[in-house]
Amino acid sequence: MNSFSLLSPRVCPYGFVRDVAAVLTGGAHGYSTEGSSLTNDFSEIEVVATNFNWRQSGGTTAVVQLVPEQAKTLKIAALGFDLPERVPRMRWRDVPKLFRRPANRPFRIYHCRRNNEMIAGLVLRDILRAPLRLIFNSAGQRRHQPLTRWMLRRMDAVIATSERSGSFLEVPYTVVPHGTDFEHFHPARGSGDDFAATGLPGKYAIGCTGRIRLQKGTDLFVDAMIRLLPLYPDWTAVITGRTTSDNLGFERELKSKVADAGLSRRIVFLGDVEDIAVWYRRFTLFVAPSRQEGFGLTPLEAMASETAVVTSDAGSFPSMIRPGSNGAIVPAGDFEALVAAVEPYLRNPDLAREQGRAALEFVHANFSLEAEARGIRAVYDRLWSEGQKPLSLPRRGQSNATGTQPVANPNGTEYQYASTAHLEAPVQQAADSAQDVHMENGAGMIRFASARTFPRFVKGGR
Repeated sequence: MNSFSLLSPRVCPYGFVRDVAAVLTGGAHGYSTEGSSLTNDFSEIEVVATNFNWRQSGGTTAVVQLVPEQAKTLKIAALGFDLPERVPRMRWRDVPKLFRRPANRPFRIYHCRRNNEMIAGLVLRDILRAPLRLIFNSAGQRRHQPLTRWMLRRMDAVIATSERSGSFLEVPYTVVPHGTDFEHFHPARGSGDDFAATGLPGKYAIGCTGRIRLQKGTDLFVDAMIRLLPLYPDWTAVITGRTTSDNLGFERELKSKVADAGLSRRIVFLGDVEDIAVWYRRFTLFVAPSRQEGFGLTPLEAMASETAVVTSDAGSFPSMIRPGSNGAIVPAGDFEALVAAVEPYLRNPDLAREQGRAALEFVHANFSLEAEARGIRAVYDRLWSEGQKPLSLPRRGQSNATGTQPVANPNGTEYQYASTAHLEAPVQQAADSAQDVHMENGAGMIRFASARTFPRFVKGGR
């Protein structure tokens, strides 16, 4: 099984179909089925990690990489679509078992990363009264919509993947950065990892991965390569990643621009590759020019492959880069700054190799998957020890999950609330008043009541 099949769920709901087939045929029981991690003894499961998304995303990658690591120290199962077989997971038919308490805990933890997963968790806990406590992982770096903010206030704990993500939250949070799977992302180990094995022209590769779209800055990368590659004939630019239907026109424009520049053989679009990990090892330099980003795992994956990186300052990229040591960082959307940052590496490939070695050391010291699992486990343990307190927080003098002391605020509280100086004035929400908020839901509506009570379903209209 290649690393793409392990790390990158495809668009088609293969994982869902596979699990349904296992249920119908009776072929997957417990952990005994070869290559399968479907759990049979659900009474032991302490944590459910959700992935309600058909397509590959940062949230999907986080679940796929993290859950197997977490499974080394606790009983955890993922629930969702397109989960690779190495991921411990539960069957959809086992969802009713969430209404029973686990064998060795007062409640299960339901760990979610998307709005639809929060909705499902709130329905299970507050309407159907399942013995669950809800944790939300927040990577977004923008003002959340009113519905999202309402749901976040009803979580039992919130984890932010960075201080920047946390600054957009209006609830207490614990910072636990994403980690990197060093078993799958590692330096070159053989001739197949060399750029020469690709048959593409040139001696060195500069790479850009991720979905082909404006937010990822693919156009900035292409424009920079059109300017620089004629000056550096030993380099070839490689672009990998899926193009969704709404971005096909954007991709066509980029390819047309490359063709007009006469660089179609040296700026290549590979689409979704079978094994992205090997391409990181083939790159001498990796570029992440995103205009917008959540957390952003790709620079860490490149660094774990001993590749130097140039990034924008979007997402959590600033926490990953030590300029002049393991790469360079530029303002998001600044084309001229991007060109200026990339050119020294094209001029001197040895600089890229030197900083690639430093990048490898840095990522192993600061962004391991084991550290992420430990940080999240500390949040789980705090919930289990403190019971039903919503949004439990470190007490005075107690370290948070990252090992740092909570920041004191002017009002004297020791836990960390978001800084709201950069946010809009709070929207008056119906969840804070006697009025109801309505969201269309098929033939009826979900009515969002005040306080902690989650929506009651109302038949028909109002």
